[in-house]
Amino acid sequence: EADRPLLDRLGCLARMRIFGRDMQNSMGAKQGDRIFNVDVDAVITGELDPLFDRDDEFTILQGYATTNPCPFNGSLWMLRAGERHDVSEDFSLEQYHERKVPFHAIPDDQGWLHYKFPDAKAYTPADGAYCFKKKTWPGGNELPKGARIVAFPGRDPAMFLHLDWVRDNWRC
Repeated sequence: EADRPLLDRLGCLARMRIFGRDMQNSMGAKQGDRIFNVDVDAVITGELDPLFDRDDEFTILQGYATTNPCPFNGSLWMLRAGERHDVSEDFSLEQYHERKVPFHAIPDDQGWLHYKFPDAKAYTPADGAYCFKKKTWPGGNELPKGARIVAFPGRDPAMFLHLDWVRDNWRC
């Protein structure tokens, strides 16, 4: 119930709770476990283990924005459990504004995460992580060679079921 105001807003702000002790405990996460967040608008197209096999404090999809100056995309990110509880403990809309966290159209999780992790490691095409038809997409409609996961920020993959690779891999 305490999350209702965040759930009722655009911007995926409730995701900040994943950094909290209570949420991690309720998930059964142990110190050092990797917690992987993937949006429901993502299509898994390959083996994901290489995306998990990192020891970075925080890794997030980066370099895909075309209009938002924030380099982060919240469709895909990973954190280590038991660390950085400050991300959720410090978070509130009031703090977002008081700390003058930059945002594009609305305050969102991406802006807060960039504020808290300005030097975060990146998921990029080199890792097989793509955003469909965004800045680093190689063009056309074909699945890039080596793609492991493709996010569709702000769009429903069902709109692309005419593409074999979406139809074969997306589970709605």
